[in-house]
Amino acid sequence: MQVTRREFLKASAVAAGVAVTGMGFTLNPAQARAVELRKNLQEATRTTTICPYCAVGCGFVVHASNGRVINIEGDSDHPINEGTACSKGSALYQMANNPHRLTTVRYRAARATEWEELSWDEAVPMIAERIKASRDATFETVNGNGRTVNRTLGIASLGSAAMDNEECWLYQKFLRALGLVYIEHQARN
Repeated sequence: MQVTRREFLKASAVAAGVAVTGMGFTLNPAQARAVELRKNLQEATRTTTICPYCAVGCGFVVHASNGRVINIEGDSDHPINEGTACSKGSALYQMANNPHRLTTVRYRAARATEWEELSWDEAVPMIAERIKASRDATFETVNGNGRTVNRTLGIASLGSAAMDNEECWLYQKFLRALGLVYIEHQARN
């Protein structure tokens, strides 16, 4: 039997169509969830921000309702990305709404094998005391050449790639006020 390439492709398309429709797939238009989402977005609080993942600075619009993020999308008015998003930027919603995200403070004492949960009221003073103790023990006002430096070399910071520009600016100011010299940020490209 002689089958041409065109006949083979036609037969394959028909067989695929029969198989797909047999599994319940149809090509009929479905009511899009986007219609309901757009209605909710009109009532939500709209805030613009910048993507925290890399140094490109793409703009995003965050919609929140009742204290919860309900949608994050590219900002079409932003000059850098004009509403588009890369694979990391398009997953920003998951950063805000993720059932696996830790929402409590976890602490593991020295040489302990288990983590314990702390309240913020317990954790914040503990962190502040440790920062203050390290800073006081390592703070230099004058270096070996007699120059005023007002710095600490005993603390370093590796910032979070999940912080937006505003948070990074504020964090940088805080670290410089403490006298840190070793400050880095692991923005991912």
